[in-house]
Amino acid sequence: MGHWWYRNIIEPGKLPLLLALGSFVLTFLVTRVITRLIRAGKGPFRNLTPGGMHVHHVVPGVALMVVGGFIAIAGDRRGFGAGTAAVLFGMGVGLVLDEFALILHLDDVYWTEEGTKSVEIVILTVALVALILGGFLPFGVNELSANESHDRFQVVRTVGINFLFAVIALTKGKGRIAVIGVFIPFVALFGAIRLARPNSPWARRFYRRRPKARARSRVRAYRHDKRWTGVRRRIEHVIGGAPSR
Repeated sequence: MGHWWYRNIIEPGKLPLLLALGSFVLTFLVTRVITRLIRAGKGPFRNLTPGGMHVHHVVPGVALMVVGGFIAIAGDRRGFGAGTAAVLFGMGVGLVLDEFALILHLDDVYWTEEGTKSVEIVILTVALVALILGGFLPFGVNELSANESHDRFQVVRTVGINFLFAVIALTKGKGRIAVIGVFIPFVALFGAIRLARPNSPWARRFYRRRPKARARSRVRAYRHDKRWTGVRRRIEHVIGGAPSR
């Protein structure tokens, strides 16, 4: 265990990233527990409303991100300073992304169905950071051989092809697959070759004169949403709390 820890975390300088991820997840979970207690009227916690103005926790989150980010830039990737910066930054990210939906909609949608976007973006962020910790790099450049890594053309070609797959998947309305495909090229390829979602830019451009393709796209999207949307919503509600009716 000690050898694995040193080889995979300490030696490559990933300890600050691990600390940031841990503090991010812990801050998000603690924040959700507190906000659910406030909504239920239980415990000692209350909303901050100085002068009648509700101060959302995204505000201290931004402050923590700024402080942690500047400390990280001023220091190096090792030592106590790097660990402190990582923890502060991770806490700030947890507070900010917990109110991602508020930032997106510019409205207090925390306990609405739109507010579940915050939980979704948190889950996606945790997955991507975990991939980086696991050794995955953007656009699959980590899969190059030693000789290919010294050949600029091979690197550019690999990055370009994987980026193209991710862009196609994105234009087909498969945003989650496109983002994960930045790190795992096969996922982006899967999204790129599948039928586009009916309201995506790809469908509006290339299925305009293909009624059969449009019909297949609508049927497949309906079946996919019917199968998975309910499951995803239940998971998000368990993590972040059910929206108010």
